[in-house]
Amino acid sequence: MGKILVVIPAYNEAGTVASVVAEVRAAVPGATVLVVSDGSTDETGACAAQAGAVVLDLPINLGIGGAVQAGYRYAAQRGAGVAVRLDADGQHPAAQIPRLLERLEAGDVDMVVGSRFLEAAEEGAYRSTRLRRLGIGFYARLIGLITRRRVTDPTSGFRALNRRAILRFAERYPEDYPEPESLVYAHRLGMRVVEVPVTMSERGASTSSINAPAGVYYAIKVTIAILIDLLRSHRRRRS
Repeated sequence: MGKILVVIPAYNEAGTVASVVAEVRAAVPGATVLVVSDGSTDETGACAAQAGAVVLDLPINLGIGGAVQAGYRYAAQRGAGVAVRLDADGQHPAAQIPRLLERLEAGDVDMVVGSRFLEAAEEGAYRSTRLRRLGIGFYARLIGLITRRRVTDPTSGFRALNRRAILRFAERYPEDYPEPESLVYAHRLGMRVVEVPVTMSERGASTSSINAPAGVYYAIKVTIAILIDLLRSHRRRRS
């Protein structure tokens, strides 16, 4: 499988990042943990470093897509064979990273996505808001139509990638709210993507920046981006 790098994009996550780093190091003792501090104005970088992470401190805020791509570029340059991506807010369960790695290790897929909805939710498990579930359902149907594969959690950022996927995403990665668009991009590149069931937690100290108006805006923006990308791909194939 090669060297494992865990990428944790973080923006002002000083309240949770140290515990997330500690949980990752316990779950995957041999992995390098990289925290990409995306122009944070608090002590995110210092807290991550004290917890034992390598810190990539971006001078400006690039947004989630730019921060994740910076992590993949680091993984590509350092020769990582596997990159795991999870959030710094504690929502993604580090203890379940081995589940993603085990599926990736089978060798027949390029990316494994942790899904909250692949199986029935456990009693007491965290559930997103109704508005978010509607958005997730919309993306799942749209991406399913495009890829002709079942997709249950297109907004999940809890992922494990092999070397091929690392190199591709290091070259290009969507910017705003990139998870749905990256699934379509991966499909267009011929990558093999599967989901595995995971149980996620409620956010830690931070809160989501996407409220109802922002959610509608992003839904429209990402949908247009996906359709434009498909149109460009179709034109390239015809030329």
